[in-house]
This record gives sequence, structure tokens and C-alpha cells, in this order.
Amino acid sequence: MHLGFLTVCLGNMQLKDKAKWASENGFKSLEIACWPQVNSRDYSSCDIDVETLTEEKAEEIKKYMKDYGLSISSLAYYDNNLDPDPEKRAYINNHTKKCIDAAVMLGTSMVGTFIGRDPNKNLKENFDEFEKVFSDIVGYAESRGIKIIIENCPMEGWQKEGLPGTISFTPELWEEMFRRIPSMNFGLNLDPSHLLFQLIDYVKVVPAFKDRIFHVHAKDAEIFKDKLEWYGVFNRQFPKKGETGYWRFRMPGLGQVDWSKFIKALKDVGYDGVISIEHEDPLYEGSEEKVKEGLKLGYNHLKQFI
Repeated sequence: MHLGFLTVCLGNMQLKDKAKWASENGFKSLEIACWPQVNSRDYSSCDIDVETLTEEKAEEIKKYMKDYGLSISSLAYYDNNLDPDPEKRAYINNHTKKCIDAAVMLGTSMVGTFIGRDPNKNLKENFDEFEKVFSDIVGYAESRGIKIIIENCPMEGWQKEGLPGTISFTPELWEEMFRRIPSMNFGLNLDPSHLLFQLIDYVKVVPAFKDRIFHVHAKDAEIFKDKLEWYGVFNRQFPKKGETGYWRFRMPGLGQVDWSKFIKALKDVGYDGVISIEHEDPLYEGSEEKVKEGLKLGYNHLKQFI
């Protein structure tokens, strides 16, 4: 088991510089962002352009990653693979496949993405669409020796106000995912923060899905009890800029996830992969220095349990 981080948080810094800083600060891997150069996601970056990646460029990246003592834990492209616009969906599905091709060239075994959602369809219809789309994506990945990992983020309000933007954010939904696509090349990028603010036990899910946990995100969350009691589980209905609802993301150790219990549960089921910090703490954003400070705080808290 080792610590890494998702490269999005360091913005437009060159990937080689991100790798150098990661190595100098004790990290052992990077989860590399591979969104397209032009995209509409708010939390994204393009550290490797998979559209133009060549074998020569891949070898260059592998060399400096090796020189810095780092591995690539996965390639990250989290977008809506069930987009209701057929052209946009086809583009997103195709870009996911290009990430799979890039993973082969770069010698990493995983590509992370979202299932997403078509907001014009009900849940069953979305799962029917999921089965078609992801049977193809997972089959393509399996043929290339790559695993597909799904982060369990609700993405509430992504396409439509008040509606979760994905169909993969609770254990009940994971059961349906894996019933529909039983391939063992299809699993989770498990993030306990998303379970915490939904009031789901993030420790109990570990043994229940032990064979499907391929990658782990380290992101914390903070629940404000007074706001929960005021806004309720559907959260604030008239959000204002700069004001939170009943929860917010934090760096590991600054929220309410019990990392000792969570990591022990992972160890107990034999998980020995990456714990990858996904930095979305609003109190450690705004400058490169603040982001790096946040990553160091997260690293120092987590390393005591690794």
C-alpha cells in the first residue's frame, strides 16, 4: 500500500514538474488526468493528451516517472458516458477508449471514469443504457489487459438541479452495476468521502466489495450537524456562492473519515494498492502553494496508517 495523488489539483504545471514535486514529498504514484485539451468539466486537466500520445512520448513519460521513483496508478477521465446527446456520448466513449490505449502504452493497468447519467431517462432505463455502453468499454479494456474503475461520486446537480449526475454512488447501485457487468476487469475507485456525507458506513462496504476495490481515493468530508438538521438530507435548495450546505470536502485528517479504521479494513481484505489523494478542499485552493500545503497535510496524516 502506498500514497499518491490525482494530478488535477496542480493545474497547468507540467506533468514532469508534478512528478518531481511528488517524488520530493514522499509520494510513490500519480493518478494522471487525461481529459481532452478542450472540455467543459470544472474539475479536470490534461496532463497527458491521449489524442496525440505516441509510443515515443509514452517512453519519455515512463522514463522520468521511473527516475523519480513513481508509478502511474491509473489514468483519470471522469465524464458522462451516458450523455443524452448521441454525438457527445460517442465522443466521450471514444475518449475513454483512447485512455485505455494510452494506459497500454504507459504500462499502467487502470483507467478511471464515471458512468454518468441520461437525465431524461429513469433509473432502470439508465442501467439499460449503462449495460450497452459499458459492455463495450469494459470488453475493449479487457481485450487490452486494462481494468475500468468507477468513482462513487453522486455528482448531484451535474445535469439537472437536484438530480444525482451518476448512477453509481451507493452500495445498492454497485450491486446492480456488477450484476449487469460481472467482468472482474470492472471495479471501484472507492472514495469514502462520498459515502460519509450520504450517511453510509464507508467501513462496512470494504469487505462487502473486497473483490471490486481496485483503486482508492483519499478525500475527506466534514458534516455540519446544525446545517444537516436545518437543510435535511436533500441539502440546501438555494445555495449561495462561498457558502456551504451541510457538508464540504476536506483534506484527509481534517474531516470526519476515520482513516485508521478505513485503511485497516482495506488491509484486512488484502488491498495493497494506492491510496490516492483527490484534493478538493476549498480551504487549500487558490494558489499552487496552498494546494501543495493541502497535499502535504493529507500525506502526513495518511502515512501513519500505511
